[in-house]
Amino acid sequence: MARDVHVAPVIAYIAANVRGWIDDPIIIEGINDQNERHAHLASADIETMDANWKTEFSSNTRPLIDSVMNSPLSKFLKEKQAASGGVITEILVIDAKGLSIGESEISSDYWQGDELKWQKTYLAGPGVLFIDRSEKDESTQMLQSQASMTITDPKTGQPIGAITVGINLDAL
Repeated sequence: MARDVHVAPVIAYIAANVRGWIDDPIIIEGINDQNERHAHLASADIETMDANWKTEFSSNTRPLIDSVMNSPLSKFLKEKQAASGGVITEILVIDAKGLSIGESEISSDYWQGDELKWQKTYLAGPGVLFIDRSEKDESTQMLQSQASMTITDPKTGQPIGAITVGINLDAL
């Protein structure tokens, strides 16, 4: 259980510093718009988009990555990360299909639907907060954890997506 000592401080940080802005219209409208645009996507479409993202990740030509990273939502997320003073290491907003819609840092894949951050939030329903295990990031040498939450439409109360916030545990 000693490895879970990070959970309470992460929950407290999220309550004090993140919950106040996860219902911002830029997030809600962005998710709703992408959910509408992606409603028709089949598994094969998602796999193709994810493969394109992974190819673009190590390329100089990045139309899909640029469309996400240059969006007003990603700008908003980058501002939230910068304002955290080093506590937040990344923020991802994920749609109903498990696809990234906004990111503060470029992730290595576009489809998050195969990961716990989406499965234990969006699929679990409204009001869910999932704190993942702590891990040392090899590139930054930071001890980190991810806090993920279901995002619901304030008008309907229905889940529409999820948000994941990477937390630098050494900065808490």
